[in-house]
Amino acid sequence: MTTALLIIDVQQALCTGAEAAFDIDRVIARINRVAEQARAAGLPIVLLQHEESHGSLRFGTQGWQLAEGLVTSPDDLRMRKSTPDSFLRTDLNQRLQEWQITRLLICGLQSDYCVDTTTRRALALGYEVVLVADAHSTVDNGVLCAAQITAHHNATLANITSFGARAVVVPAADVRVEV
Repeated sequence: MTTALLIIDVQQALCTGAEAAFDIDRVIARINRVAEQARAAGLPIVLLQHEESHGSLRFGTQGWQLAEGLVTSPDDLRMRKSTPDSFLRTDLNQRLQEWQITRLLICGLQSDYCVDTTTRRALALGYEVVLVADAHSTVDNGVLCAAQITAHHNATLANITSFGARAVVVPAADVRVEV
């Protein structure tokens, strides 16, 4: 089994100021720990960056840049995307197939949009998914607080059975990097 790490949308606009995701400093620290393990094991890491035609996530703007606290490597693959689905209109699936990836570790922002959609799509494509339970986050939505949204997505994604394999949801401290 070959594993890759997807780090979704850990960008300045989503990590600072009024739009900062809940508990973002700890979330980034957990992502960095998982990424450190992945790099030590020689696993591919894909840094996905969402972009929009207007607003704080316009390509090349300060808000579009990766968060300052996120540890990256020149060996990480950076990939731009324009929808919550990291596979749609990108060559992510092609790259993963070239690398013979069958298992994905998923973390990042935002739990209820890009993390959710990418996890569901990965399952639909047949990947085994490990969702890092405490390494994704979002913002309050007026109905639920961010912590509730993240907990809800951890529970929901772990219980989807229609794709065959289920997402395994584990905290960062319990992630086991497999080559």
